[in-house]
Amino acid sequence: MKIDLHIHSTASDGTLSPREILNMAQRLNLGAISITDHDTIDGTKQALAIGIPPSLKFLTGVEISVNPPPSFSCPGSFHILGYGINIDDAQLNHTLVRLQEARKNRNPRIIELLNHMGFELTLNEIREDSGECQLGRPHIAKQMVKKGFVQSVNEAFDNYLATGQPAYVDKYRVDCKRAIEVILNAGGLPVLAHPVLLNLKNDGVHEKLIVCLKEMGLKGIEAYYPEQPPDLTARYIKIADRHGLLITGGTDFHGSIKPEIKMGSGRGNFFVPYELYEKLISRIETGR
Repeated sequence: MKIDLHIHSTASDGTLSPREILNMAQRLNLGAISITDHDTIDGTKQALAIGIPPSLKFLTGVEISVNPPPSFSCPGSFHILGYGINIDDAQLNHTLVRLQEARKNRNPRIIELLNHMGFELTLNEIREDSGECQLGRPHIAKQMVKKGFVQSVNEAFDNYLATGQPAYVDKYRVDCKRAIEVILNAGGLPVLAHPVLLNLKNDGVHEKLIVCLKEMGLKGIEAYYPEQPPDLTARYIKIADRHGLLITGGTDFHGSIKPEIKMGSGRGNFFVPYELYEKLISRIETGR
């Protein structure tokens, strides 16, 4: 039985609602899932309010945007996943509100830059097409595709919206040490998300960073990720084993924004074993 512990809903930049995610997970016979929206736990809250089907195990989750430690330069995406968190924790909710405001304030500047490049876009039209969700770059990219400015979401990011491109706007992030502390204080387990996307130069730098994060309280590594070759997954598992860290995995499912990535199976042959969920739960329940 397989699991998927990295799923985004309409509460952030996914295209399926929490209810639709629960229904799809059941149809796919997944053993366990976690909704890990960007800088919000609204998706997790909605899923719990709806009710988790008896056949499906569910972990509360979040994915927090963070800054790397001062001694490391990480040109890629640096995120910390939090599993088994108390969704009513005041410190966690306060931290996420600040991050959501940063995301919201970033969007008008991105639109302004695109307008100056000749792309006629407005936040209102993006909101009308996206519904009541947390707007972000994927929604802007999708609108660019709809209006024929680019052929795909990937093209929008590669040429305009990604780091270093002309419509990229940086945003506030939490220091990684602070994010780890917030997750731990909320009773959760902090896990380094998709280390492959950090774009670090070599395994040695990866391992030094992971050791540094472990000293801050990191408890696991997302070693299973569909956007990396099997040999890299094996390397991350070895690093986790060497340092006594938990191993997790998920597809980073976003629905139609990333149509090539399917829930539970990635590009078709991705598989995260159920035993990893069991080990996570055991660690959460023992509080170690």
